[in-house]
Amino acid sequence: MKKLRVELGERSYPIVIGRGLLGGGFDLGGYVRGGDCLVVTNETVGPLYLDKLLPNLAGRDVSSIELPDGEAYKTLATMQTILDRLVESGANRDTTVVALGGGVVGDIAGFAAACYMRGVGFIQVPTTLLAQVDSSVGGKTGVNHEQGKNLIGAFYQPAAVLIDTDTLDTLPDRELSAGLAEVIKHGAICDAGFFAWLEDNMGALLDRDAAALGYAVRRSCEIKSQVVAEDERELGRRAILNFGHTFGHAIERCQGYGDWLHGEAVAAGMVMAARLSGLDEGSIDRIRALVAAARLPAEPPDIASNAWMSAMGMDKKVQGRQLRFVVLDAIGASRVTADYDAERLDALLKAA
Repeated sequence: MKKLRVELGERSYPIVIGRGLLGGGFDLGGYVRGGDCLVVTNETVGPLYLDKLLPNLAGRDVSSIELPDGEAYKTLATMQTILDRLVESGANRDTTVVALGGGVVGDIAGFAAACYMRGVGFIQVPTTLLAQVDSSVGGKTGVNHEQGKNLIGAFYQPAAVLIDTDTLDTLPDRELSAGLAEVIKHGAICDAGFFAWLEDNMGALLDRDAAALGYAVRRSCEIKSQVVAEDERELGRRAILNFGHTFGHAIERCQGYGDWLHGEAVAAGMVMAARLSGLDEGSIDRIRALVAAARLPAEPPDIASNAWMSAMGMDKKVQGRQLRFVVLDAIGASRVTADYDAERLDALLKAA
């Protein structure tokens, strides 16, 4: 078991990573505010892991709610069902909401926890690779709007993140690959050595080698924790975690949420962002090859240029109506800029 810490002063919290942690392998009791817990899961994860989670919450009065599965349900209407359950059960401010599932479950449950009575306890128990390496860490919660991804939400940090990597054993191959997009992102923006390690170990990751997956999860969480500690509310440096996401979110919106998984859209977006960065061809080829090796799309779908621009115009990095992108100066070195080559961007969008 590895234990990391997101350093945010009084809002600091642990990330606990290991195998066999569900089923009582780690006691969450110290991170539960009071005696009541509502576990938010979905119809896929609940039957697999809800009963295994319960011993981690021994001695608490635990109820649960199962959401429909998929990005298409990451909406205010779905969040309303969580709030309704909290109200109907008479939940008060010492209730704790526990998110058991992937990124959609974690984002919706966290937003509900942030809103109910202006904030109740919240714990993340991510069960997908994407959630374990990215969305469960950092306190971003929210839902989608038809005009853009994650446009409605709040920064709300969990009390703890419990990552049992054994849950990856039941993850479909496509979902595993989607999670690897965020792993690749962490190497691309911050750690050239980790990027090279991924090039050497992608086969082991796809084969679900426990040691390789454990290291990839831990290193990704270390990188994200350090960035979040420096800039909790994304006023500066934290925006580098959105490498590939400006293009990726546009793909998701234009294709319909759920047709392309988030990680698949980010993968194609990272290759586009690398090209916009003006990197040398060798570096672009390495990023494209690693994305392809992870069994992810390296090219975007066919989208009209005006649709691209409309979708990207709602990106949360836009300031003063000016698009900003995360670009790479080299693999492992990133920055956010509005000073990009407009002609290169136009050519990228026309070629897509």
